[in-house]
Amino acid sequence: MAASRKTTAGDRAKAAADKVREGAEKARESFKERVVDPAKRAGEAMKASGEKVVEGNKTIGLKMIDQAETNAREAFAAMRAAAGARDLSEVMKIQGEFLREQGNRSMTQAREIGELIMQFGRDAVGPLKTGATKK
Repeated sequence: MAASRKTTAGDRAKAAADKVREGAEKARESFKERVVDPAKRAGEAMKASGEKVVEGNKTIGLKMIDQAETNAREAFAAMRAAAGARDLSEVMKIQGEFLREQGNRSMTQAREIGELIMQFGRDAVGPLKTGATKK
C-alpha cells in the first residue's frame, strides 16, 4: 500500500508539473500572439514606410532637377533670342514672353511637386495603416 501511495504522490507531482509546463506554454504563446507578433508587424510596417519615404524623396529630387534644367534651358533660349533682337522693343517682347511662360511653367512645376509630395505621403502612410490593422 505504501508503494501505491508513493506512486500516487509521484503521479500527482508529475501531473502538477505537467500543468505548470502547460500553463507556461500557454502564457508564452499568448505573449507571442499579443505582444511579440504585433511589435514585429509594427517594425515591418515602419521599415516599409521608411523605404517609401526614401523612394519618394529620390523621385521628388530628380523631378526638381529636371525642372531646373528645363528652366535654365528656356532662360538661355530667351537670352539668345534677346541677343539677336533688332531693337529694344523686340528685346522687351522676348523678355515679356519669357516671363509669362516662366510664370506658367513655375505654376505647373509647383503643382507637379505638390502632387508628388501628397502621393508619396499617402504611399508612406499606407504600410503603417495596413500594419496597424493586421492581426
